[in-house]
Amino acid sequence: MSYLILDPASRNPELESKCALAVMAKAPRPGKVKTRLSPPLTAEQAAALNICFLRDTSRNIANVAAASEASGLVSYTPVGDERLFDGLLPVGFRLVAQRGDGFGERLLAAAEDILACGFGAVCLINSDSPTLPTTALRHAVEELNRPGDRIVLGGSSDGGYYLIGMKAPHPEPFTSIHWSTSSVYAETVAAIARAGVELIEIPVWYDVDDGETLKLLQDELLRSIPPPFVTTPGYPAPYSLSFLLETVGVSE
Repeated sequence: MSYLILDPASRNPELESKCALAVMAKAPRPGKVKTRLSPPLTAEQAAALNICFLRDTSRNIANVAAASEASGLVSYTPVGDERLFDGLLPVGFRLVAQRGDGFGERLLAAAEDILACGFGAVCLINSDSPTLPTTALRHAVEELNRPGDRIVLGGSSDGGYYLIGMKAPHPEPFTSIHWSTSSVYAETVAAIARAGVELIEIPVWYDVDDGETLKLLQDELLRSIPPPFVTTPGYPAPYSLSFLLETVGVSE
């Protein structure tokens, strides 16, 4: 099964009532995704786990979309690798190509392009948090569906964020940020304050991008031990759970 690729040059007014829940994702090629998980995983295992993360996250989003004014997307890179997503996503998901060079530029371009397609709001979501609580996604959609301008931000335990949502393509949260550092969240909050836009913060979660955070995922899914900093139950992530059950010895 392949998916419709959206064209930002073709605005669809029927999407205006929808909040796009867009996963920022690389095409799952071994050696190109989740490279910091190798070791403890092999490049092939890391790519397989990346696919599990994408399956779990997209199905979590589909559950939210089925019960609210939301729609599931994947903002993907590189252009030309669209076929690598075939069959991985729920029915109704659509693709939109990423553009830009630096990470901040890509995030802003994704927000601009998705809003240009006609969506009334957009949440950009990482592909590294397979157990992200469904309630966090619902909260983001509810806040963005209210009248008035605002930005929604979900922080990660490493000092970054797993979700940023907005109704207009504000450039400030993506400009002059020291990406891939522990100050990303704080810098983004400060940038939003300088822009004079209302900020809604949703609960902290975590990204799985190295051996230490893979251990957090194992504890959460295999042993029902949530990270000490979380305040709400996570999504059960059945695909990631199945992967861990098969390969748990690799990272222990």
